[in-house]
Amino acid sequence: MPAQVSAPVDTPPASPSAPQSIAQVPPTILLVDDSSVQRRIVHTLLDAAGSWQIAHANDGVAALQHIEKDQPDLVLTDVYMPKMDGLALVEQVRDRFPSVPVVLMTGHGSEQVAVNALKAGAADYVPKRAMVTDLGRILERVLANAQSASDRTRLLSGMTGRTSRFVLENDPRLVGPLVAQLREELLALDVCNRHSATRVGIALEEALLNAIYHGNLEIGGELKNSGGEAFQALVKARRHQPPFIDRRVRVLARVTSAKATFVITDEGKGFEVPSTPDTIDPALLDRPNGRGLLLMRSFMTDVRYNTTGNRVTLTKTRSSAESRNTAIAS
Repeated sequence: MPAQVSAPVDTPPASPSAPQSIAQVPPTILLVDDSSVQRRIVHTLLDAAGSWQIAHANDGVAALQHIEKDQPDLVLTDVYMPKMDGLALVEQVRDRFPSVPVVLMTGHGSEQVAVNALKAGAADYVPKRAMVTDLGRILERVLANAQSASDRTRLLSGMTGRTSRFVLENDPRLVGPLVAQLREELLALDVCNRHSATRVGIALEEALLNAIYHGNLEIGGELKNSGGEAFQALVKARRHQPPFIDRRVRVLARVTSAKATFVITDEGKGFEVPSTPDTIDPALLDRPNGRGLLLMRSFMTDVRYNTTGNRVTLTKTRSSAESRNTAIAS
């Protein structure tokens, strides 16, 4: 395994043993890595980042055996492993356990691996160089997008189509509830299965947060990607300052059983639109907002910006291979 995560670890962290009520049971993460040292390091980072129940597997084959017996809420896997590597594991989980999202840990120089993983069905990836700062945030987002709302989905199943319009203040807390609403509509109209709906939710979240931070609040990608105190302080300040305070994000969502189209428009100055709008290019990772654009292009059927760069249209076309009924049958 060529890439290493740097973090001091002396002994394997103990798993929580206190009994919890059903409502308080934290999500279960299956950590897959052939290196016991790396598993201990990542386990420690997970304990520091949030409240999780953590299980271990030393390769893809062992991971699939574990999932069959005790399905986790999320799989976090290394790429390079014996017997079955991370990319093969992504494909197997996608086909056999579509409700379980997979996040890959990628090393330096693995940009193409990240692209291949997203194409294969991964929900997200986290570079090992950014594990300390980004791991918890990425896993929490993926888990939030994968959460089930089965009762509401059943209620919405009688819809034949829906058009919705939203006007959002520059409050990131509004993004999660809106994405959850749109994801339920995708499932109810059988545009895609739960696995694909999770990925669409992540793409929508990226687009909406980009409209708020980069568009309306005009915060640069470098500072946004840092996610530190300086970034949070600037967001808080600009949300209450002119001209930012009066700007809004407008969302038009059209969902039918054939496809879903989402048009997200901010009132900022826009940005330089990439010259290759249909390409999923590893070079995007070098751009300040490249990660979000890579995720959107990987998870949606089509992503197009207007010439100004302040409006993005994301389309997800129904595929029989991704429909809910097909996933259940498999």
